[in-house]
Amino acid sequence: MSAPDAGLAQATDVAGALLGRAVRVSRLSTGGRNSRIWRVESGDHAFALKQYPPRCDDPRDRLATEVGALHLMERYSIVTVPRVLGVDAEHGYALLSWIDGGDVTAIGDADIDAAVAFLTAIHALRTTPWAVEQPRAAEACLSGFEIERQMQGRLARLRDVARNEGQLVDFISGSLVDRLAFESAKAKHRVAAAGLAFDAELPQEWRSLVPSDFGFHNSLRKQDGSLAFVDFEYFGWDDPVKLTADILLHPGRVLAPRQRQRFRQAATGLYGADPAFAVRLSAYLPLFGLRWVLILLNEFIPERWQRRVLAGEIASWSEVKSRQLMQARAFLAALADKVEA
Repeated sequence: MSAPDAGLAQATDVAGALLGRAVRVSRLSTGGRNSRIWRVESGDHAFALKQYPPRCDDPRDRLATEVGALHLMERYSIVTVPRVLGVDAEHGYALLSWIDGGDVTAIGDADIDAAVAFLTAIHALRTTPWAVEQPRAAEACLSGFEIERQMQGRLARLRDVARNEGQLVDFISGSLVDRLAFESAKAKHRVAAAGLAFDAELPQEWRSLVPSDFGFHNSLRKQDGSLAFVDFEYFGWDDPVKLTADILLHPGRVLAPRQRQRFRQAATGLYGADPAFAVRLSAYLPLFGLRWVLILLNEFIPERWQRRVLAGEIASWSEVKSRQLMQARAFLAALADKVEA
């Protein structure tokens, strides 16, 4: 049996066992780069079956994180997300309610407001009794030092694999390293001038529960025009500055300048009980932009590329690397405009 046939057979067995009846299963081409989504049909009903990467490839328990987040949101009647209907932890699957919707391509002011309303509801969960059960968000950045540490780790891994990648070496040594040193020094100066410590972790009282990797790339446009939100594998506690920066900067769904300003003002209102939120956001936004430059280069890393292949990537590796390097160059060139207040 070929690998695709074996995957379909396993997904069919899992879905049938979770529903307790006969099912029809088909693979969705969602553009996702890590997990697989299967459409499950049984009678007149449809469901989503999400298959998570093996723990041997990624030690994070993405399934448990997402299921825990969705259960928390269901408990507090947040209805713009899927519901968990069943879990097969042994094989790494979650059966979710089906949301009939499409990609969010054109983003309007109402969509910005819908995202803010959703984040407001999530932010309110931080004071609930079950909030303490939630993990830290994936790659949480609770200090400037941690942002810098993560970037240096990514940079070191890229350098390790770049020996035979001349264009990547030129980009790193010719543009990226100097810009990182400049922006890091500037961020340290800004936070010090505000009386903050670059290496001090954010106190718990100013942390929030955040749907990390949240944005319009993980949203669905429903038939009535409203938005639903999906993909909570990285959910958990973090500095909401990171969440805000990622939405403002995410290369997968580029916001127009006016929309960036609208969201930034709304986020400052939402998280502004923390008196240092706006200072940290201004200081760290360029660093998060450089972090995105490094993330765009993930496809150069062999193990990351293998995850893409397992998730259904069909383009050639050389083609993808060339495309991602071009995007990283363009993102870096436009970064100054993206981080303007």
